[in-house]
Amino acid sequence: MIRALALLLFFVVTSCDKGIEKSQEAKSAIVNTIQEPKFHYGIDLNFYKAQKNKIKRGDTFGKILEKNGIDYPQVYKILQAIKGKVNIRKLTLGKSYSLFYSKDSLVTPEYFVYHPGVSGFTLIHLRDSLYGNVIIKPSRLVELEASGIIESSLYETMQKIGINESLTYYLSDIYAWTVDFFRLQKGDRFKIIYTEKFVDDSISIGIDRIKASYFEHKGKSLYAFEFISDPEKGIVDYFDNQANSLRRAFLQGPLKFNRVSSRYNLKRRIAYYGNRIRPHKGTDFAAGVGTPILATANGRVVKSRYSKGNGNYVTIKHSGTYSTQYLHMKKRKVNVGEFVKQGETIGWIGMTGNTSGPHVCYRFWKNNRQVDPFKQKLPEAKPISSDLKIKFANYIVPYKTKLDCIAFESELKSEIAVNNNQSTNAKDPS
Repeated sequence: MIRALALLLFFVVTSCDKGIEKSQEAKSAIVNTIQEPKFHYGIDLNFYKAQKNKIKRGDTFGKILEKNGIDYPQVYKILQAIKGKVNIRKLTLGKSYSLFYSKDSLVTPEYFVYHPGVSGFTLIHLRDSLYGNVIIKPSRLVELEASGIIESSLYETMQKIGINESLTYYLSDIYAWTVDFFRLQKGDRFKIIYTEKFVDDSISIGIDRIKASYFEHKGKSLYAFEFISDPEKGIVDYFDNQANSLRRAFLQGPLKFNRVSSRYNLKRRIAYYGNRIRPHKGTDFAAGVGTPILATANGRVVKSRYSKGNGNYVTIKHSGTYSTQYLHMKKRKVNVGEFVKQGETIGWIGMTGNTSGPHVCYRFWKNNRQVDPFKQKLPEAKPISSDLKIKFANYIVPYKTKLDCIAFESELKSEIAVNNNQSTNAKDPS
């Protein structure tokens, strides 16, 4: 009897063990069939097939959907559902979009994604629960360092050492009043500490700003440190290591952070006028619509009006010698007769008048003659106020130390050669 019970127990345990093994095998098979998500614009490619295209001439959101099997009544429903949430009316020629089809049904797309750049995209769900979202990818600021020795031009040097070429414009803006970048000499050199924006950890979406720099031109050393010179107005400017302003009595441009998109050029070809030569007697500073435009010096407003070519514009007389003008404003803030101070907002960036993009055209007169402001010897600006000098002196210490520690390529090669020689001598028994 005992023997029979033992046998029975053995068979039960064995059966349980086999059952457990089979259960584990089944679980393992289930786990193995679960696929890792493959997200693309937030959509799992395990379940959808993507078709990437580019916007062609005449394409609209509605036409694209109709060409891909979605009839107009449904297109209308989609447009009503996303109204006020996403703007899909303006699609840029040549930019990319993707249609996502369910792998169960390839008849009509389920998602439309417009992705003109790397910083974000517009996603629209086209079936059942209709919705649209604008997704901005998170970006991070990275502080970087660079150095270079001029061989031909600043731009080519930037390219050769593999850094963002747009730093050329930022650096030339900083030293606009002290260095003639059209007359750089071979052997001139620079060091930069700057911040750059990245998405997806490795894709650059542009330079943020230069925090500090060193430029050696014709053997003369020129430091530059970013500093808020007017805390009340939030004006940021650049000063040397002795707290002297790198600008003159006029701001180097009419924006807080200036980016020159087109310089004064009497032989410039303008696409807006059929690529014909038309003198460009202004300096264009690019920025987004709504960016505040600042008076570059103290003065009185003598014009504040609209014209067909200039759009909304303001003219300021600063003295018997100097006047400035600001074109293509979205809106003007000042009226004729008002006295404005340097750095005061006089209007906002727009696209009024003859212009192909948002910017302010800055015009400069000296003795009633329109000239290039960057080539004039202008009165020096006032230095940092005495109550900010101590703060400035403390602020620049870590940046100056960093700049001084950045080596030029020739210095690195010399250091490597010295180290190699020392290593060889150490090995030589003689």
